[in-house]
Amino acid sequence: MKQTFNISGMSCEHCVARVEGAINALPGVKKVKINLKKNNGVVKYDDTQLTTEKIVEAVSAAGYPTEVA
Repeated sequence: MKQTFNISGMSCEHCVARVEGAINALPGVKKVKINLKKNNGVVKYDDTQLTTEKIVEAVSAAGYPTEVA
């Protein structure tokens, strides 16, 4: 499955790396592409292992309010 997320609060590449790390730590993640300028990210993942809610929770817990686009 492929899903886009709106991510608030990112201001630099360190923020991007932190968000990517939070998502990549989840089981079932195949690919993560974070766009700092658009304040969003696209995640490819195995939906038998992971839900959009778990991705939102992980990114929000890292300090970046997130919602499904």
